[in-house]
Amino acid sequence: MKPVDNLSLNRHGEPQQQVVKQAIHWLLRLRNNASNSKLRQQCDVWRAAHHEHELAWQRVQSLHSELSSNLRGVPGAQAAFNTLENSAQELGRRQALKLLSGALLMGSVAWLGKDAVGWQQWSADFATATGERRAFQLPDGTRLELNTDSAVDLDYTPQQRLIKLTRGEIIITCGGADEGAAFDRPLRIQSRHGVYEGLGARFILRQDADCTRLSVTNGQVVIHSPLDADDQPARAEAGHSYLIDHHQAKLVPPPDMDVGAWADGLIVTRNMRLGDFLKEVGRYRHGYLTCAADIADLRLSGVFRLEDTDKLLAILPQTLPVQLRYRTRWWVTLERQV
Repeated sequence: MKPVDNLSLNRHGEPQQQVVKQAIHWLLRLRNNASNSKLRQQCDVWRAAHHEHELAWQRVQSLHSELSSNLRGVPGAQAAFNTLENSAQELGRRQALKLLSGALLMGSVAWLGKDAVGWQQWSADFATATGERRAFQLPDGTRLELNTDSAVDLDYTPQQRLIKLTRGEIIITCGGADEGAAFDRPLRIQSRHGVYEGLGARFILRQDADCTRLSVTNGQVVIHSPLDADDQPARAEAGHSYLIDHHQAKLVPPPDMDVGAWADGLIVTRNMRLGDFLKEVGRYRHGYLTCAADIADLRLSGVFRLEDTDKLLAILPQTLPVQLRYRTRWWVTLERQV
């Protein structure tokens, strides 16, 4: 079975540094000569000359758009970004990205910290930006779904099938094995807190800073925690949820939301704290989203669509005694209704 996305071919399928450098060069030339139709035609010819050119072009444009979008809300940062951008044509890919990331940090480390990861997508086999969700069919038939701001690397060899979760949240629906290969290579997914072996399973892994949450919807998942005291891995059944840290794998009650609803573009809550709900919504939008302490414990249940988080937030005053305060598009606070 063939992958459905060119980025899924293999971990070495990224464009060569020189090609990325050329794509940056074309982007800067077109940005400074927007009305030059001949130059745009020349760029189109370059893009069509090789699939690697087009891949590099799409990645450069995507990164440029995300960084520019982030910087619009940070006073003074755009000028710094433009200065660095004009120098990027003299640099290789990794040097340019390192320098451009500095422009974001100059604006506000705390505010943009969770969003300033666009360049990390370049080094991952599969990745999503903030608010983006994507699905891939792997060569062995495994289905991989990425939630917002997530990244994984694929390490498939004749000896193993390993998916490394480096950031965010994924859904895994286990497949068989690569065509022509033996079926005795277990599918394993690695987070920073452990390794998870799927046995004909569908499960969700969410990696946070201090732990990884595992939720199994079908089949079984064996949890290999780094420091299992008895060296006996836990076995998670369908319907089970576990929290795994560097010390243990702990069976926990199901969360107060449908953990896999994001795959359908939804947040489905069950008597969820407003403060926790806003943290969840904040994963799908840029900027700062919070509420006053005196309303954080209000509870809500319902089905909310993720396609437009501003519309989602606008629904809350219809169901709770709250009001929205927009300082900017990227700075939103909920307060008690007066």
